[in-house]
Amino acid sequence: MDTNRLKALFGLEGKRAVVTGGSRGIGYMIAGGLLDAGCEVIISARKESQVAEAVASLSERGTVHGVPADLSTDDGIAHLAAEVSGRWDGLEILCNNAGASWGEPLEGFSTGGWDKVMNVNVRGVFFLSQQLLPLLRAAASAQDPSRIINTGSVNGLTPPAMDTFSYSSSKAAVHMLTRHLGKQLARDHITVNAIAPGPFDSQMMAFALDDPAGRNAIAADVPLGRIGVPDDMAGVAIYLASAAGAYVTGAVIPVGGGLSTVTE
Repeated sequence: MDTNRLKALFGLEGKRAVVTGGSRGIGYMIAGGLLDAGCEVIISARKESQVAEAVASLSERGTVHGVPADLSTDDGIAHLAAEVSGRWDGLEILCNNAGASWGEPLEGFSTGGWDKVMNVNVRGVFFLSQQLLPLLRAAASAQDPSRIINTGSVNGLTPPAMDTFSYSSSKAAVHMLTRHLGKQLARDHITVNAIAPGPFDSQMMAFALDDPAGRNAIAADVPLGRIGVPDDMAGVAIYLASAAGAYVTGAVIPVGGGLSTVTE
């Protein structure tokens, strides 16, 4: 095995990455994988205490910084963009992972629940990408593009059974936004791709996965028969961020054990 060739393909030594929603769940898994591959990482999340705890834990794996920011607001987006710009003169990797969910029966679904999810999951993705474009362009080249990696969902590919109307709609929007930005930003040597996770251990899935019976039932619905683990998520993020993924853009990659193939 040519280890130098593998490092050239999948290593991220010296790269700089921002991971939103990086204090827990899928964002934490992505941040950890990027650190392991050699990145310097800024994580962001809404709660300062959770950001501090995550930075303390992740710092064992590499250089990581924390910026608390509420990406459902213009001020929060501007604050994070300013913090990144103040630290770095270029940005190779932006992982738009911060997300929210909401569940209510159709007849009583609230406008607040709809707007909360759309503001974080779609609006935040678009406007943070917009504000960080100068740094992404500064780090990009034809041979080594900068990368935007958005977190979608298998629920944006096939309708879920739960009453999470704004969530599934927002993730479908993220997938289309990914394709649109991928087409638009190719000229700037920036690739844009999305990861569409299935069930992973996260706060968003805790209501179902913390109960052993619920966990077993969800795993049984997954064709590969299990819940995702951190390396499943870290691996695809590293691939998209590394030289191995430099010719991939506008793609939505399901990471759900085959769940995206199940229609009923």
